[in-house]
Amino acid sequence: MKKTEQSASKQSWLVCWIGNTDLKCVQDEATTGPIAMAIEEAAAYDRVLLLSDYTEQEGRDYQVWLEKLESCPPVELRTVELASPIDYTGIFEQVCQVLEAERLPRPDVSLTFHLSPGTPAMAAIWIILAKTRFPASLIQTSLRQGLTAVHFPVELSSAFLIDFMQQTSSGVDRFTGHTGIIGKCEALERQKQRAQRVAAFDVPVLVLGETGTGKELFAKSIHEQSARKGKPFVAVNCGAISVEMANSELFGHVKGAFTGAVESRDGHFREAAGGTLFLDEIGDLPLDAQVRLLRVLQEKEITPLGSSKAVKVDVRIIAATHRNLAKDVQAGRFREDLHHRIAVGILNLPPLRARGADLELLIDHFLDKAHVECSLGHEVRRTLTDDARQMLLGYTWPGNIRELSHTLVRAYLWGKGTTVTKEDIREALMEATEEALPILGRPLHDGIELKSILNEVSAHYINRAVGQARGRKRETARLLGFASHQTLGNWIRRLGLKSVPEDDLEDG
Repeated sequence: MKKTEQSASKQSWLVCWIGNTDLKCVQDEATTGPIAMAIEEAAAYDRVLLLSDYTEQEGRDYQVWLEKLESCPPVELRTVELASPIDYTGIFEQVCQVLEAERLPRPDVSLTFHLSPGTPAMAAIWIILAKTRFPASLIQTSLRQGLTAVHFPVELSSAFLIDFMQQTSSGVDRFTGHTGIIGKCEALERQKQRAQRVAAFDVPVLVLGETGTGKELFAKSIHEQSARKGKPFVAVNCGAISVEMANSELFGHVKGAFTGAVESRDGHFREAAGGTLFLDEIGDLPLDAQVRLLRVLQEKEITPLGSSKAVKVDVRIIAATHRNLAKDVQAGRFREDLHHRIAVGILNLPPLRARGADLELLIDHFLDKAHVECSLGHEVRRTLTDDARQMLLGYTWPGNIRELSHTLVRAYLWGKGTTVTKEDIREALMEATEEALPILGRPLHDGIELKSILNEVSAHYINRAVGQARGRKRETARLLGFASHQTLGNWIRRLGLKSVPEDDLEDG
């Protein structure tokens, strides 16, 4: 674990408790404790932050001894008082106080927590904090294996919060119903149940899903079922905010903060005071605004541009994106610590193509809505012809529910008489491709490519299965009746399905 190249603005800190074995080194310099071993073998740290529940003098003596090591960086000592070295609550509170006093987490600091020094209770708290509030790497040392990294890939918040909610009934029973969310398929019902549970807990929520799947509708539903009902619900499209104005839009500014700031502005956080701020397409938020947002989530306060005075804010954050934030984190486009902060309650909305019979319910709903919006109140209600309905059912709806709604409004506007016909639907679709035609209704007089049609059917069902299985290989294969996920891979390669890259499919 040798030191790698880092940007000049990024420092690496080692943080740990002083343990009894470390203190023995002061009296017997022939021994090497866990902390010294980590420093000598890693040679990777710009600063060491030590926590000690021993006497001030014992801690200082060890600090002096440690700083004599040739490879030792600057050392800071924080002496704290614990009722007991196995008092989990006390350990948690003291560690948080020390790290918060250092303004952590910070974009210019990469943290490493050392698990070996101290008690098992101290190690357990390091693991919890590293995977939640203070993102950090974990290491341990031993005489036999030396320095090793501790790989603990589970994100505690996303892995266990939903299970916790399912076990917790207090305060949840009154949160029922999802106004405006239409559908009964299993995948949607699962997300509605999760939304109902998470509404009762005042935690950040991340809503994932393709464009047009109803992410804002779910956010409003969570708000309406929460204790913040009746307070402001402010929706912001992060992708529509310019890079230059992102901080001003969200956090506000004072008069004269920049050229053109002729008057002060509150910003969306203060507009949503006491309620919910919905940050749609949060993956498009500029990096500097991400840093400010992280501070708001940690400190519950904002500092308007041009001001030195922080303002307390009480706002619940619900974020949404169609992007793969995990990949954006790897690519450096999205902050990992912010991802951990917003992804506490997670919803993953299914695409329309994976919702089965829900499509029929939605067609009827939006047809009724189109009649209300597009008639003058005295026209006869138009109905769908059978072939028009079949065209709608045979289309894959890449724009999901939003595209379906807009298509039916256009068809209603352009149609004549008492029916909406197949031709009305064809003209209303943004892209009237062969895919929009019912698979069994292709014209024969022009000749057909039977193999091409069969491949189209196969691709259609593979795409639907991938969506319904949320990208899990084995579940996708099961839905399609394949003996193994290797067979699924063979079909994807044979059909050349660029929409389903094998690398994006997850095992399971």
